[in-house]
Amino acid sequence: MRLHELKPNEGATHKKKRVGRGIGSGHGKTSTKGQKGQTSRSGDSKLPARFEGGQTPFIMRIPKRGFKNPSRIEYEVVNLKALENKFNENEEVNPQTLKEKGLVKKGECIKILGDGQLTKRLTVKAHAFSASAEEKIKLAGGIAEKITAETTW
Repeated sequence: MRLHELKPNEGATHKKKRVGRGIGSGHGKTSTKGQKGQTSRSGDSKLPARFEGGQTPFIMRIPKRGFKNPSRIEYEVVNLKALENKFNENEEVNPQTLKEKGLVKKGECIKILGDGQLTKRLTVKAHAFSASAEEKIKLAGGIAEKITAETTW
């Protein structure tokens, strides 16, 4: 093999696109740039990726310090160890009784978490339960009942 016999691989090289050489070139009279507009002008077609055509950019539309989801549900949390300490056997636990015992302040939306052990049989009514809390309540022989925010007690 000699130096003059070397060739690039098939498909590795391409012919350069020669624009601005008239209609007969196959690239049209406008040199593949279309008719009018910002990208058809010389020197103006290199725009940053974040450019949105003049409308207020997304980065300027979002809040400066985080985002507050208006539909977020704020839960007051109660652990099982608190229920074990404050409630007796076969007692019903609901937002009203939790508020009376001082475990929650508002009692609007309550979530029961599974920290601690539960040995008493309780009927627990709350808006949400963690998986471990629900399991521990059922293992103790109690009932974990989900309620909606509109339910009155």
